[in-house]
Amino acid sequence: MASYSYRIINKYGKVLRGSMEAANEEIVTSSLRAQGYIPISVTPQNIFTKDLNIQIGNPVKPRDLSIFCRKFVSILAAGVSIINALVMIHEQTENKELSKAIQSVLTNVEKGETLADAMREQERIFTKLLVQMVEAGEASGNLEIAFERMAVHFEKDAKIKSQVKKAMIYPSIIGIVSVFVIFVMMIVVIPNFMTMFHGMDIEMPAFTRSVLNTSNFIKKWWFLIIAAIAGIVVGMILFKQTNTGKHFTGRIRLRMPIFGKITIKSISASFTRTLSTLLAAGIPLIDAIDITARTFDNIIVKNALLEAKEEVAKGVSISVPIKKAGFFPPMVHHMAKIGEETGNIEEMLEKVADYYDEEVEIASQAFMAVIEPLIIIILSLVVGVLVMAIIQPMMSMYSGIGV
Repeated sequence: MASYSYRIINKYGKVLRGSMEAANEEIVTSSLRAQGYIPISVTPQNIFTKDLNIQIGNPVKPRDLSIFCRKFVSILAAGVSIINALVMIHEQTENKELSKAIQSVLTNVEKGETLADAMREQERIFTKLLVQMVEAGEASGNLEIAFERMAVHFEKDAKIKSQVKKAMIYPSIIGIVSVFVIFVMMIVVIPNFMTMFHGMDIEMPAFTRSVLNTSNFIKKWWFLIIAAIAGIVVGMILFKQTNTGKHFTGRIRLRMPIFGKITIKSISASFTRTLSTLLAAGIPLIDAIDITARTFDNIIVKNALLEAKEEVAKGVSISVPIKKAGFFPPMVHHMAKIGEETGNIEEMLEKVADYYDEEVEIASQAFMAVIEPLIIIILSLVVGVLVMAIIQPMMSMYSGIGV
C-alpha cells in the first residue's frame, strides 16, 4: 500500500496533519470522513515527504503511557464514550507512534472490538500489563480505576528508570570527556612542549620518554586505535544479543559494585508494584507473575520469575521461589509471605514497592555523591601525570643552567 499525507479539520475547527497507508486517495478520504473529520488535502508521499521512521529504543516511553492513561481517566469521568475519548486523545497526542496506535485502536473499536482487544493488536506500543488491566477494567465495569492504577504505575516506573539512567549517564559522559581531554593532551599538547627540548642537549627522563613514545604511537596509529575501539563496541553489542551474552550481562548488572545494588532495588520496586497492580485488578497470581516476568529485559530476572510461576502453579508459596532466586532482598520474600498468610498480598507488595522506590532514589543520590569527586580525583591524577612528564625535562634544564 502507498503512504499519503493529509490535512484535516476536526470537529473543534482545528487543522491537523497526519499520514495514512491505503490503496488509494479515495480510501484515505473516506476513512477520514467516517471518523468525523473534514479532509482538506490528501497527497501521496514520496522519498522526500515520507515520514521518517528512525527510532532509538522504544518510541513510546512510560511517561507517554502515563499521560495517555491520565487523559483517559479524565475524559471517561466526564461521561464521554470510549470512541469519543479515543478521538480526543488522538488529537492531543504529540508522540507520532502513540498517535498512530491510538488511531488504529479507534478504528478497531468502531468495528465492534473491545478496547482491550484493539489495544492488544498494538502490542509494540501498549504493554501486555496495560492491556490486561484494561481487559480486567472492562470486565468489572471499572475502566476508570484500571486506567488510574496504570497511570500511577507508569509514573512511578518512569521516575525510577529516570533515576537509574541518571546514575549511569553522568559518569559515562564524564568518562568520555576525560578520555577526549587525555587524547588531546597526548597528541597535541605534549608533542608541542617536547619540540622545545629537541634543540637542547638535555637527556629526557625515562618517564618523559615513555609518555612521548606513547604520544607518538597514538599520533601514528590513531586510526587503528579508533578501529579497535569501534570493533570492541560492535563486538560487545553483538555478544549482548546472544543467549550467552544476555546471561552474562544480566549477571554483571546484578553483581556490579555499588550500581548492582541500585539495579536490584529498582528491580524489586518494579516487580512488587507490577504484581500488586495486577493482583488488585483481579488477575490470577500465575498470570500476574507471567505478565510481570515479561516486563523485564534482564534475562536472569525474567527466567527466575518464569520459574517462580511454575512453582506457584504446583502449589508452592510465591515467597519460596522469590527467595530461591537469590537476588531479591530478604524484605521482598518476607513481605510476600506475610501477605499470603494474611490474605492481603497486594497491599504488602505495594508497601514494598514504595519502600524500594525511596531506596532507589536515596541510593542514586549517594552514588552520584561518591562518583563525582572520584571521577575528578582520577582525572586530576591522570592529567597530573602528563603534566609531570612535561615538567621533569624543564627541571633538568634549569638544574643544568644552575650548574
